[in-house]
Amino acid sequence: MTVNGYDVSFEIRSVNNRYLDVNVRLPRVYGYLEEKIKKAVQERVSRGKADVYLSVERPAGEAAEIRMDAALANQYLEAMRAYAREAGLRDDISVTSLSRFPDVFTQKAKEEDEDLVWESVRAAVEAGLDQFVAMRQREGEALFRDLDARLDTMAELLEKIRAYSGDALRQHREKLEEKLREYLADREIDEGRLLTEVGLIADRIDTGEEMTRLASHIDQFRGLIRQDAPGGRTMDFLVQEMNREVNTIGSKCAMLEITQLVIDAKNEIERIREQIQNIE
Repeated sequence: MTVNGYDVSFEIRSVNNRYLDVNVRLPRVYGYLEEKIKKAVQERVSRGKADVYLSVERPAGEAAEIRMDAALANQYLEAMRAYAREAGLRDDISVTSLSRFPDVFTQKAKEEDEDLVWESVRAAVEAGLDQFVAMRQREGEALFRDLDARLDTMAELLEKIRAYSGDALRQHREKLEEKLREYLADREIDEGRLLTEVGLIADRIDTGEEMTRLASHIDQFRGLIRQDAPGGRTMDFLVQEMNREVNTIGSKCAMLEITQLVIDAKNEIERIREQIQNIE
């Protein structure tokens, strides 16, 4: 992009990262622009490891200023003429021959208007960020569809777990009561106390609370992927909580069918975890 005579090239690349990390690479002479460029990126991007590359070429003819040291040139000229007279040589000294001596002509970079430079660079930065954000939005739409489908799968798995959990709890109660009766076969059994103990132990494998919390996390996640504000960090937290609830369900229920559903749910959670690293 050419702005105010400056040819400016701006490129930004981003990979997954929990937080925003901006690394700017630009010509050393324009180092004073680094913080301004970082700020511009931070205003448009809130998450990811962003590598920014900037190149700037000054307007033709303005990159440097040529200066001649006339006093030094005169000293060279006098010395050369004196030698020519002593040696009886023809005096054929020219400006070209003088220019070959060090420091007769010097090149010095012209001072630039920093505000004008930033104005030129900012136009390229904003245009590049517009394209970058538009690309991420397109990716976000595809990501939304994927996550929404995975949340549907999680909800379906939860309903299947819920359907099996009643049978699992009942079976566990019956087995526990049967074992206690066998153990206390030669003793008088207090039926009330027996039922109380069975109930207390059975409560420890009840997954009702975990399933309720898991359903709540799924609903919260659906809300986050539908909002405009960045929610990647909150999604990270919810994924951890979902995984915790599923693990607890798996540890409480040894029923084969539930164990398989728990494995499927953990696989879905892991895929969700990988995907949300791309979300702000």
